[in-house]
Amino acid sequence: MRTVTALTEDVPLLDDLMPWSVAPLRLGRSWVMAPDAASLRARWDALTRAESDGRDALFRPTRLRGLHSAVAQLPNQPAGTGRLARENGPCPEPVRVLHGAFDEQWLIPDHRLIDVARPELWRVRDDHQLFVVEAGTAVVVSGLLPVGRTPAGRPGRIRPLYRRPGGREPNLAPGLAELLAETYGHEVGAGDFAAWVVAAVEHTPAGYAVPLVADADAWARGVALGRELIRVMLRGARGGERPRLPGGRRPYVRAALPASPASIGHVPEDETLVIGDTGRVSPVPAGAWDFEVGGARVLELWFEERTAPAEPGTLDAVRPAGWPQSWTSELLELVTVLALLAELEPERAALARAGDRLPAAALRSAGVLPPPVRSRRPASVLDHAEEGPEGQFALL
Repeated sequence: MRTVTALTEDVPLLDDLMPWSVAPLRLGRSWVMAPDAASLRARWDALTRAESDGRDALFRPTRLRGLHSAVAQLPNQPAGTGRLARENGPCPEPVRVLHGAFDEQWLIPDHRLIDVARPELWRVRDDHQLFVVEAGTAVVVSGLLPVGRTPAGRPGRIRPLYRRPGGREPNLAPGLAELLAETYGHEVGAGDFAAWVVAAVEHTPAGYAVPLVADADAWARGVALGRELIRVMLRGARGGERPRLPGGRRPYVRAALPASPASIGHVPEDETLVIGDTGRVSPVPAGAWDFEVGGARVLELWFEERTAPAEPGTLDAVRPAGWPQSWTSELLELVTVLALLAELEPERAALARAGDRLPAAALRSAGVLPPPVRSRRPASVLDHAEEGPEGQFALL
């Protein structure tokens, strides 16, 4: 991903152009998220079967959450609100989430388990929503709820594309869409702007800068590139096609992966990913292997999330006994995603030189910047009562 260390132009920041952002979730305990849903259900069963003292040790209380914490239900999630100390029901159905920039995992959507769950994100999470996520030096787009932590552990802001469910009220600075429409001679939607952000964003010491262009043709090229980047990142979600390498090339397993692989590496000469002592996957282009976010290789981080040792006796240690077939399928898809994104990187670099800039001064003159304070706060989206602690309706 492109990074610049200094800007010589007056370039607006993503923080001002998409004003409403939310800090990352703070799980408080790692065992509530896992690469497979079955492990989460097994962890929940182990917790709810344990006696009082053992349950407390397994849960790992923090200042914000313990077995007797009274918290409201997460919006749009059916998990219970009774005290966990006496919980004996089935595990809430795990949901797919985005961990880091490209690692799709599973989370138990229970407010009693998560220190800071960011209910405002859950309220606007639906089939229309996309999340623009700051991940190290990169910005990624996901239809999954992002946990929001970068590979280096630093928090990255999460920006929903829409402020209300159903794809309503774009999260754009008031007047921005109208100014861009006047500049380019056609309507500019929220999806267009998200595509431009992904294609053009530059990481700077001041923040994530979004250079805007005055030329309609350059804007159109950038939006087209951004839509392709988003299509690859979504991996077939939202009705799109699943990513495929051009020319009929696709990574496949040449030699079966071992049950408990301990290492991952790459042989550039024959584009082979080596997993453990015997596992072989190819072709894996160098661009996929070298793809980094936050200074760390994405494939190495993904592998470590699934193989790093867990402390015995903890719920984190409840995991698959061997390497599941589903992880192999996910690995092949991730290789494809990273390879395609790496191939598109030269187009992103060329976009930085495309057309005259529309400086932040022009946005200030038009009254778009600075955005009003109200645009940085979540919209009121409550059209139904939400369940509070112990089954009572929350006071809103």
